[in-house]
Amino acid sequence: MKASNLRVGIGYDCHPLVEGRKLVLAGLEIPYERGLEGWSDGDAATHAVIDALCGAGGLGDIGTLFPDSDANYRDISSLVLLRRVGELLRKKGVEVGNVDLAVLAERPRLSAFLPRMREALSGALGVDTSQVTVKAATGNKLGFVGKGEGIAAQAVALVRY
Repeated sequence: MKASNLRVGIGYDCHPLVEGRKLVLAGLEIPYERGLEGWSDGDAATHAVIDALCGAGGLGDIGTLFPDSDANYRDISSLVLLRRVGELLRKKGVEVGNVDLAVLAERPRLSAFLPRMREALSGALGVDTSQVTVKAATGNKLGFVGKGEGIAAQAVALVRY
């Protein structure tokens, strides 16, 4: 494979934690007293992956593809959106090389959920689990993540044309 056939994209998303919402990260409902505010399910982890793949695949960004002005996306599962991105990439002849995701949350502790998050993301993309990595970190009591006010996620994706 020639290096010219490779492209990298980065993605970042964050949402505040609010009462009255389920906490969904990487497609999984995580038991917690608060959830992430958002137009869709608020899944900051999957949103970061979508943006990384969109950047690498030349698709723009999540807001362009799935605008919050469109009622069809209200409360939709972000895994549905990720599946659609995977389909768009395949139509362009783009193959996912790998995705690396870091979820930043002071609480809840996410380590027990990481394998299932990896499976959910790779399943939605139609790739092997070896192509998706999911990690968790805290904010070390610093900033909005460290104070427990919200959750953030960063992702990097490598694709092949």
